[in-house]
Amino acid sequence: MAERSTAAVDVADNSGDDPLTAQADTAATDGVAEERKTAEEPTGAPEQKAVERKNGEQPSITAPELHSGHKLARRYRLEECVTRLDGFSSWRAVDEKLRRAVGVHLLPADHPRARSVLAAARSAALLGDPRFVQVLDAVEENDLVYVVHEWLPDATELTVLLADGPLAAHDAYQLVSQVSQAMTAAHREGLAHLRLTPSAVLRSSTGQYRIRGLAVNAALRGITADRPQRADTEAIGALLYAALTQRWPYESDAYGLTGLPKGVGLLPPDQVRAGVHRGLSEIAMRALANDGATASRQEPPCTTPDELAKAVAAMPRVKPPEPEFPAPAEYQRTTYQQGTYGRPQPRPPVAPPVPVPPAPLESRTGRALKWAVSALLIAALGLASWQIADRLLPKDPPPETPVVQPTADEKPEPPKPLAIASASDFDPFPDGNGEENGAAIKNAYDGDPSTFWHTLNYTTAKFGNLKSGVGIVLDLGTAQEIRSVDLLFNGSTDVQVRTAPADASSAPSTASGFTTQASGGGTDLKLALPKPVTTRYVLVWMTKLPMNQGQFRGQLAEVKIMG
Repeated sequence: MAERSTAAVDVADNSGDDPLTAQADTAATDGVAEERKTAEEPTGAPEQKAVERKNGEQPSITAPELHSGHKLARRYRLEECVTRLDGFSSWRAVDEKLRRAVGVHLLPADHPRARSVLAAARSAALLGDPRFVQVLDAVEENDLVYVVHEWLPDATELTVLLADGPLAAHDAYQLVSQVSQAMTAAHREGLAHLRLTPSAVLRSSTGQYRIRGLAVNAALRGITADRPQRADTEAIGALLYAALTQRWPYESDAYGLTGLPKGVGLLPPDQVRAGVHRGLSEIAMRALANDGATASRQEPPCTTPDELAKAVAAMPRVKPPEPEFPAPAEYQRTTYQQGTYGRPQPRPPVAPPVPVPPAPLESRTGRALKWAVSALLIAALGLASWQIADRLLPKDPPPETPVVQPTADEKPEPPKPLAIASASDFDPFPDGNGEENGAAIKNAYDGDPSTFWHTLNYTTAKFGNLKSGVGIVLDLGTAQEIRSVDLLFNGSTDVQVRTAPADASSAPSTASGFTTQASGGGTDLKLALPKPVTTRYVLVWMTKLPMNQGQFRGQLAEVKIMG
């Protein structure tokens, strides 16, 4: 089996923490000691090691006392802490000057890594490559060092994509091609990543892959490498391996992925999962195997991102799947028989005429009598018709009634958003972790899509099999008629819209006390009710959560009730 490189695996744990998006909870604090211990132990890859401290002592660093709403440089307003680890913290913030969401890394100025973080951030900012999440600012002031970077709410982490299954061959091909080319450009400028994990790779809605944390992520954790190009190349190979198999290419589980069985060695992806593209499987092995591990193979290993990018370019291009078109309607056969269309058809046989016996001769008296009777009948019919017409037809025609032309079609008024008086988190099945972040509930209907309310963290999309769902109850103040509900989530979420009875004076305490009106799944939902419903309380009931850094939680950015 090829030796395991610290650059590819980084830290062998299940947290998958990344300073940009890792969850800020107590579990992150518990994992700090384990991460330090792993970084100090040898892992068989001499080219990379964490910065060791003298006599194994950890410096006593006091994290800055910051909170939501704090402003940096009178411009960057901190919104939510997403990581707090080893003396530094990472936040989602708002640039009030440009009115956009940004991310911020914060360290005390006396932190032993503060100088290296500032240098790494300023070097990364000079690259200016759109394939990387851009560093916008790197400042030291008021005993603080902070790095400001882009925040991409419409992009999806590779961790989330892999939670739904392996990528298609074309998507995996685009991943290794774009990431290897981007890292080639970075190393050409002397920049390395050294923390290229699934959470560091994002895919935009247009299918473009972007890399975040270039040089900065490693500096925050004190990671260095003797052979940075080899370390980043092996990390790209691990990403491709995971994309093809939905497995981590080492024995330890990491980043929400299951590792390989112990003792079997580094199996090629096409031996781990059926149907894997053979060419991409070979590329992953050439990037993953250390020197000498591919001696039995015809192709040499790739030791730099440039060699890997050239190997990908040399293989036959993986075509995207063919678009699916609806099947044509079934052919309708004509009613004529084959071989007879357009040919003269034989006429049906004509029956011979039936002989009519000759009429008997009439006398002169008989003919006169018949004409007299006919004349009397005609006169009687004419008299009767005149009398009927005289009675039915009016003497003078009535005046014409004016015809009113219809005006333009009157359309019903479009739905309008209803005011939400208040809201509260709704968890009728408490699991001992307390409320579902009720303090941030106003972020769900404040009219700002950059803020959001989120649930607690769970181990599975189905709430760790602890409950059937959680949500929030919206109070309209009085019973009103609603037609639809608009929802905006961060991450694809399954949700139901439920309503309380029209005469309810308080919100029901159980989910069954509400009536389900509509349901759906996705990020931007417009759920129309089958018919207007009058109610005061509306329950947004989430039944399946998206993944975020190896854990699952729902994030509701905005809700509007339309009436």
